[in-house]
Amino acid sequence: MAPGVSPADQPGFGASLLAGGVAGVSVDLILFPLDTIKTRLQSPQGFKKAGGFRGIYAGVPSAAVGSFPNAAAFFITYEHAKFLLRTDSSSYLVPITHMLAASAGEVVACLIRVPSEVVKQRAQVSAASGTFQIFSNILYQEGIQGLYRGYKSTVLREIPFSLVQFPLWESLKALWSRKQDHVVDSWQSAACGAFAGGFAAVVTTPLDVAKTRIMLAKAGSDTASGNVLSALLEVWKTQGISGLFAGVFPRMAAISAGGFIFLGAYDQTRRLLS
Repeated sequence: MAPGVSPADQPGFGASLLAGGVAGVSVDLILFPLDTIKTRLQSPQGFKKAGGFRGIYAGVPSAAVGSFPNAAAFFITYEHAKFLLRTDSSSYLVPITHMLAASAGEVVACLIRVPSEVVKQRAQVSAASGTFQIFSNILYQEGIQGLYRGYKSTVLREIPFSLVQFPLWESLKALWSRKQDHVVDSWQSAACGAFAGGFAAVVTTPLDVAKTRIMLAKAGSDTASGNVLSALLEVWKTQGISGLFAGVFPRMAAISAGGFIFLGAYDQTRRLLS
């Protein structure tokens, strides 16, 4: 234990794990159809050929399996990094602490998220194939590295996203708390999360498009190599600005609603467990 720090000040491992896991599963399953529509809009074969509005729950088993450990890993890392980097609440370093903690959380969580995301996205644009069949094909054709295709692009998407979302979420909660002279309620935390998530979703959409293209690319192709800049340039050349922001509205809607559910459920679950 750090000197001068009481046990109550330290983040609870079990509380972070359970709260993060519950919040993650809630969001991923409730908003899965919007995620499928976004993936198909960003797919190189186009929305209709990728499945249109048919089979919008294709790939949900992969999301369900990866959701709990992914979200739990993020919040365990996030809370402990905040604790280790803690500073005076009035310090200008507070947003930097939240940025560093969120970045550390994303790097760890992506170790679980990426394999789940690769299988899920391929299932979303190939609704006729089952999740287990797609998983088996990836292992057979590409090995374990096939499940981690797009790891770098996912981290490069998630870190900027978290650098925007989490400091903004924490700042909005702090501002609201000062205005009303008490800690924000769960619904207020959720509202702050919705705004922060929606804003972060819009500004990081081009990185999300690049990640989707890399994960869906044919094995051995230039795009499959994982070069984010090359993927972005290819989209820019063929589709322009509209291609870079393909799926921005379902992404913003899903992440705004997701931010409301996810961060609200996380705060509420932690309070119940505390």
